[in-house]
Amino acid sequence: MDIDFVITWVDMNDPEWRKTFAAYSGKIDNKKNEVSEARFRDHGLLKYWFRGVEKFAPWVRNVHFVTCGQQPDWLNTDHPKLKLVNHEDYIPNQFLPCFNSSLIEIYLHRIPGLSEHFVYFNDDFFIINQLPQTRFFTGGLPNDIAAFRMNLGLSLWSKCLKNNIAVINRRFDKREVFKRDHDKWFHPSYGKKARLTRLLKNYGKFVTLRTPHNAQPYLKTTFDEVWDYADAELTRMSENRFRSPEDYTQELFRTWQICRSNFVPYNTYQDTKMFPLVFRSAQAIEAIRAQSYKLVCVNDSEYIVNYEKTMQAVEDAFQFILPEKSLFEK
Repeated sequence: MDIDFVITWVDMNDPEWRKTFAAYSGKIDNKKNEVSEARFRDHGLLKYWFRGVEKFAPWVRNVHFVTCGQQPDWLNTDHPKLKLVNHEDYIPNQFLPCFNSSLIEIYLHRIPGLSEHFVYFNDDFFIINQLPQTRFFTGGLPNDIAAFRMNLGLSLWSKCLKNNIAVINRRFDKREVFKRDHDKWFHPSYGKKARLTRLLKNYGKFVTLRTPHNAQPYLKTTFDEVWDYADAELTRMSENRFRSPEDYTQELFRTWQICRSNFVPYNTYQDTKMFPLVFRSAQAIEAIRAQSYKLVCVNDSEYIVNYEKTMQAVEDAFQFILPEKSLFEK
């Protein structure tokens, strides 16, 4: 099976990017999530993402590196597996420039040459241990967890998740899906993660699914199906250059995939962990050094105390497990 990786990246220190950003937003504002510094800054950890790919997932066919035309000066652009992707290569020109990560994600299926089976990474998702193909796909289908979670809808992101679920409930009948895929939704591997699913078994509507917030396997045809069904909504959303409470997110495509039964039950939480650095930096550093998981997310925030010191400690942890340059580096 050919499996590609897709990773999106931005460097807010690029003068050209800052000039364009200022022309549309005015300035970075840490009081607004959609234009906060944490949305766009880079601390030099990207090379460890590539080192992790080379050491722990050498089977990947291609790596599609998605930016607005940027590239770090250390990147070996001649690497045979590296495919540089500019936003303009796959996002309609009328919606560019774009500073909305959700918009960048809903068009991923249009990346030239992308394989049917692919795994999507944010640039804060890292591979820190051996990662076989079977971690992401089994029998040609994505491995995933189908379990509900609470969504209070207070944050911008939570509002977007509610938008996703509205589309899902319009398209799918929960009772029919549960009847067809009962064993997938109530798989024993989910354990306590399925508690809310059991409580809402007889409730007639879908609610937001648990989101591991890490590398996500997809079928490219899933994106085609969602676009065929919700073209009007997704096109209208594409006008939002910055994150908006009216957005849809990649979770729409993931949930659609699950409701279509195009997945194999897998408790992704068993080897995946998200660490919000604002209050779990010590745990993140320890997990990286000990290689406690296959995948970790080191989630940035504009509220991190002693930011430089914290990020240096995180970088030191990555350097400890991945000290050697990869062939993706010059």
